[in-house]
Amino acid sequence: MTESADDGEGQKQEQEQEQDQDQDQDQDQDQDQDQDQERLTYADTGVDIEASEDATAALLEAFGSDLTTEYAGLLDIGDRYLALATDGVGTKLLVAEAIEDYSTVGIDCIAMNVNDLVAAGVEPVAFVDYLAIDEPDEDVANGIGEGLAVGLEEADLTMLGGETAVMPDVVSGFDLAGTCAGLAAKDDVLEGEAAVGDALVGFPSNGIHSNGLTLAREAVTRDHEYTDPFPYGEGTIGEELLRPTRIYTDLLEPMGEHGVRAAAHVTGGGWTNLLRMGEHKYVIDDPLPAQPVFEFVQEEGNVTDEEMHRTFNMGTGFVVALPEDRAADLVAETDGRVIGHVEEGDSVEIRGLSLS
Repeated sequence: MTESADDGEGQKQEQEQEQDQDQDQDQDQDQDQDQDQERLTYADTGVDIEASEDATAALLEAFGSDLTTEYAGLLDIGDRYLALATDGVGTKLLVAEAIEDYSTVGIDCIAMNVNDLVAAGVEPVAFVDYLAIDEPDEDVANGIGEGLAVGLEEADLTMLGGETAVMPDVVSGFDLAGTCAGLAAKDDVLEGEAAVGDALVGFPSNGIHSNGLTLAREAVTRDHEYTDPFPYGEGTIGEELLRPTRIYTDLLEPMGEHGVRAAAHVTGGGWTNLLRMGEHKYVIDDPLPAQPVFEFVQEEGNVTDEEMHRTFNMGTGFVVALPEDRAADLVAETDGRVIGHVEEGDSVEIRGLSLS
């Protein structure tokens, strides 16, 4: 018995619908798998912030610590404090090495140190650098020196010396770090503790600065080269990543004049650095805009909003807490803006996220 034309057509349509559904399911599964494979976190790229903090705590426990601020160690020398901070440039150096442009990483080295002193309310006065390299290279050294000179001038620092260590068995490429000394009258050191009701004033960053580059590098090099044009602005991708860290020493005087209680240098750990100003809820209801480089990194690495804010400064490199009635005067004298306020709690609330 033969089937009717209508029955045959109906079965054909059902088969096609089933095939379409199967294809849709396969595509959905492929997309889910792609998202799982493509989504990057800082820990995935080799930097686990929590593990790093635990290791630091273990180090301090081993020998004891006299640290009296979140950002610098203070030594009582009579009528004032001598302060020390030390830091390096990190894997931003690999971008410099890849495009053979070493002219800005010296600025980063200065900035990462002096900004920590500023966050403590201390005036930076002197600096020493440490360059570890696998083999002597005049071009590398000259480029680094150029950047250091620019940073020293901008921060009004004196270079007292440094060390260059050639260690081919230890270092592949080079590493750059430094130590900064500062002085402060005892009354000038910040309390370091925000108060409920305080205003939060944020100051723009210059881009990614010198933290989160391990994640940023992994993200942008998936489908691009550092020498490719940056799609959201001028120059190349590598040049955008190498924008030097902003130096915030110009904020010291107005911070002191307008009663700033505490400050946060937004570096490793991103916006969770605000929690270093005390156990409060930091409500960021008017954040500064994030530069296009952050959108680019997030898109290329399929990075979540939360991971971005836990890793990068997202457009704001420095935040201070001060009495609400004094915030307007501070803003008037600087390029800062009131971005939020302090409430009771223990988190950072920003762009729909709750970080703790």
